[in-house]
Amino acid sequence: MSIQNSQRSTLVLGTRGSKLALCQSEWFQSKVQEVVPEVRVVLKKIQTSGDKIVDVPLAKIGGKGLFVKEIEDALLAGEIDFAVHSMKDVPAQLPEGLDILCVPPREDARDALISREGYAFSALPLGATIGTASLRRQAQLLRARPDLKIVMLRGNLDTRLRKLKEGQFDAIVLAAAGLHRLGWAQTITEYLPPILSLPAIGQGALGIEGRTSDAFVRSVLSRLTHQQTHTTVTAERAFLYRLEGGCQVPIAAHATLSGEQLVLDGLVATVDGKTILREQIEGTGQQAHALGVQLAERLLTRGGDKILREIYGSA
Repeated sequence: MSIQNSQRSTLVLGTRGSKLALCQSEWFQSKVQEVVPEVRVVLKKIQTSGDKIVDVPLAKIGGKGLFVKEIEDALLAGEIDFAVHSMKDVPAQLPEGLDILCVPPREDARDALISREGYAFSALPLGATIGTASLRRQAQLLRARPDLKIVMLRGNLDTRLRKLKEGQFDAIVLAAAGLHRLGWAQTITEYLPPILSLPAIGQGALGIEGRTSDAFVRSVLSRLTHQQTHTTVTAERAFLYRLEGGCQVPIAAHATLSGEQLVLDGLVATVDGKTILREQIEGTGQQAHALGVQLAERLLTRGGDKILREIYGSA
């Protein structure tokens, strides 16, 4: 039996070094320790390309895998045993030899508006400046409020909140999940409903990545998978895979599961928000992957393919 398939006394968890990444990884580290108290789980911080390049829009530097590549390299090299990612950062196609081994319970998937003066989205002054790094958010916010000025905002959550306080923006939009995990929910002015801002694929969920062949880690992590989250994220990521989308293009999908009924809502948009193609599809949880592919194909047929070609051509 190979060492990676046998019982080990220590497991190394790879993580980005941001406050949010460490918070998520430390939370999951504690969950693994509960399952296998006899195994020591240690954290190893790894800086990714997305962490190093903070002054350029992600779409301009190729959005696929910017926050995971170096971590995946460490997994393939055997330097770490598994990694905790924000699922929305994980490309639809994983490198050969790697797999998502666990999907824990999902946090709130919605986008959150933080307004400097406490204005709700609809009450923001005409021409207000909104900070976001997401073309997905930009397209949907401009669709609702074409008067808004959308300005690139990169950096970790601390940096973004500081820039808002300094007056560089009237409001910023962030994932509610990260604010909740850090205990900063009180900063949220308004949760944006999915009808206004459909979340990013996998938003609010964590993806625990490991080596496909590592039976020991797989057996440990499988005990921490949340089946409902796994099903909804499977549908969303199948949609992403069929669209061949990166993490930063203006596409979005969010699935909900009630009993056995799965509802998947997806969209493809132009960056300026003037064209938004959006549809829903329903089925059972067992059909999650197939539903994601079908919904993507519907939107591609309606003109989504042309929108994405133009976006990739200009990036």
